[in-house]
Amino acid sequence: MSEATLSFSDPDQIPILLGTHDCHIRLIQDALGIDVVHRGDELRIIGDDAQIQKSLRIFSELRAIVENTKQLKSEQVQTALSNGNSTGKQSKQAPIATPSSIDLFEKTKKVHPRTPGQSDYIKNIAEHDLVLCTGPAGCGKTFLAVAMAINALRTEQVRKIVLVRPAVEAGEKLGFLPGDMLAKVNPFLRPLLDALGSLLDYDQVSRYMENDIVEVVPLAFMRGRTLDNTFIIMDEAQNSTVTQMKMFLTRMGMGSKIVVTGDISQIDLPPDVACGMTDAIDRLRNIKGVGVTQLKNEDIVRHRLVGEIVKAYQNEDTLVQ
Repeated sequence: MSEATLSFSDPDQIPILLGTHDCHIRLIQDALGIDVVHRGDELRIIGDDAQIQKSLRIFSELRAIVENTKQLKSEQVQTALSNGNSTGKQSKQAPIATPSSIDLFEKTKKVHPRTPGQSDYIKNIAEHDLVLCTGPAGCGKTFLAVAMAINALRTEQVRKIVLVRPAVEAGEKLGFLPGDMLAKVNPFLRPLLDALGSLLDYDQVSRYMENDIVEVVPLAFMRGRTLDNTFIIMDEAQNSTVTQMKMFLTRMGMGSKIVVTGDISQIDLPPDVACGMTDAIDRLRNIKGVGVTQLKNEDIVRHRLVGEIVKAYQNEDTLVQ
């Protein structure tokens, strides 16, 4: 291994170059396969000779931006990395999981898909930045997406997980709920917390949420945000409107991944309101970087009767039409 040192006459430039919570340096390290150590008014770059030469060129470009503008955006870092035609460590470029298993790095715990459809779903998430997944109840849409998010977090593919859900009542009015805002929306967000809790122990989930590494929010609270280096999951997306879906999808920042899940047979929107999920699938399915997965009855992995129940109601819907 070789080493190079970057010195700064103005130490105030270093935090700008590092980025908030070191986000810029993490991007550079992952892309180039180097290690960067901050000591006082200098940065130490550790890697092989080729990696160090590339990193020095990129750092020179980024430092010029900082000197001229006193700021640095993630987009500028990504552009510099693209211009440098850089390559990273194989471990960082590998998919965040394989179609055969999802490693949670939790006491050797792994999640295994149980149907070919679920394997295709995992592969889609690994290969695309945006995945839209529809399917009946019990087919693992949310569970597998949360497992992939945990894997991405623990392999440093992302720095945060955000779980989102529309606060739409399922055919009955709940009235005014007691408590603060979090208490009011908790019933709507509970399924996401259940999925998270089934994969990680309670203490770990609590630490992640206290440190804002995992955030569970209603869809309405997403407006105006930009989420970089984040794995974002929107559950029950069939209950989002077209406007809400557009707002949500445009929250994606640099280095982020979005998975949208929903069951279009269980839409709780008013009859005259268009479903944002079906609209998004129609609009986006042919865009590069977007994956669409349709899970079916044979992918249901809950109690045996769940599949029979879904089939019975589908038969009834056919008769009514």
